[in-house]
Amino acid sequence: MKHDPIASGKRKAVNVSIDTGIVAAAREAGLNLSQVCEAALRTAAKAERDRRWAEENREWAEAHHRWVEENELPLEHLRLF
Repeated sequence: MKHDPIASGKRKAVNVSIDTGIVAAAREAGLNLSQVCEAALRTAAKAERDRRWAEENREWAEAHHRWVEENELPLEHLRLF
Protein backbone atom coordinates (compact mmCIF):
# COMPACT_ATOMS: atom_id res chain seq x y z
CA MET A 1 0.00 0.00 0.00
CA LYS A 2 1.26 3.47 -0.89
CA HIS A 3 2.18 5.70 2.05
CA ASP A 4 0.07 8.86 2.32
CA PRO A 5 2.28 11.59 3.85
CA ILE A 6 -0.75 13.74 4.66
CA ALA A 7 -2.90 11.17 6.49
CA SER A 8 -2.34 10.56 10.20
CA GLY A 9 -4.63 7.54 10.49
CA LYS A 10 -6.63 9.29 13.20
CA ARG A 11 -10.13 10.69 12.75
CA LYS A 12 -11.56 14.01 13.94
CA ALA A 13 -15.21 14.95 13.82
CA VAL A 14 -15.79 18.29 12.09
CA ASN A 15 -18.80 20.31 11.03
CA VAL A 16 -19.09 21.01 7.31
CA SER A 17 -21.85 22.94 5.54
CA ILE A 18 -22.73 21.42 2.18
CA ASP A 19 -25.48 22.38 -0.24
CA THR A 20 -28.55 20.21 0.47
CA GLY A 21 -28.97 19.29 -3.19
CA ILE A 22 -25.40 17.98 -3.32
CA VAL A 23 -25.92 15.98 -0.13
CA ALA A 24 -29.14 14.48 -1.50
CA ALA A 25 -27.50 13.56 -4.81
CA ALA A 26 -24.51 12.01 -3.04
CA ARG A 27 -26.72 9.95 -0.74
CA GLU A 28 -28.88 8.86 -3.66
CA ALA A 29 -25.71 7.71 -5.43
CA GLY A 30 -24.71 5.77 -2.31
CA LEU A 31 -21.59 7.85 -1.68
CA ASN A 32 -19.95 8.03 1.73
CA LEU A 33 -19.78 11.78 2.41
CA SER A 34 -16.86 11.48 4.82
CA GLN A 35 -14.76 9.48 2.39
CA VAL A 36 -15.53 11.77 -0.55
CA CYS A 37 -14.78 14.92 1.49
CA GLU A 38 -11.57 13.40 2.84
CA ALA A 39 -10.40 12.40 -0.64
CA ALA A 40 -11.19 15.86 -2.05
CA LEU A 41 -9.40 17.60 0.83
CA ARG A 42 -6.39 15.30 0.44
CA THR A 43 -6.19 16.15 -3.27
CA ALA A 44 -6.60 19.89 -2.65
CA ALA A 45 -4.01 19.91 0.17
CA LYS A 46 -1.47 18.02 -1.95
CA ALA A 47 -2.03 20.33 -4.93
CA GLU A 48 -1.54 23.41 -2.74
CA ARG A 49 1.54 21.93 -1.08
CA ASP A 50 3.02 21.12 -4.51
CA ARG A 51 2.17 24.60 -5.83
CA ARG A 52 3.87 26.26 -2.85
CA TRP A 53 6.95 24.04 -3.21
CA ALA A 54 7.23 24.91 -6.92
CA GLU A 55 6.85 28.62 -6.13
CA GLU A 56 9.41 28.54 -3.30
CA ASN A 57 11.91 26.56 -5.41
CA ARG A 58 11.30 28.20 -8.79
CA GLU A 59 14.69 29.94 -8.92
CA TRP A 60 16.54 26.73 -8.11
CA ALA A 61 14.57 24.75 -10.73
CA GLU A 62 15.19 27.38 -13.42
CA ALA A 63 18.91 27.48 -12.59
CA HIS A 64 19.08 23.67 -12.69
CA HIS A 65 17.33 23.53 -16.07
CA ARG A 66 19.68 26.19 -17.48
CA TRP A 67 22.69 24.23 -16.23
CA VAL A 68 21.44 21.00 -17.83
CA GLU A 69 20.77 22.81 -21.12
CA GLU A 70 24.30 24.23 -21.13
CA ASN A 71 26.16 21.18 -19.81
CA GLU A 72 23.89 18.18 -20.50
CA LEU A 73 23.29 15.57 -17.83
CA PRO A 74 26.53 14.50 -16.10
CA LEU A 75 26.24 10.83 -17.14
CA GLU A 76 24.51 11.40 -20.48
CA HIS A 77 27.31 9.64 -22.37
CA LEU A 78 26.57 6.40 -20.47
CA ARG A 79 22.86 6.21 -21.45
CA LEU A 80 21.91 3.24 -23.59
CA PHE A 81 18.68 4.77 -24.88
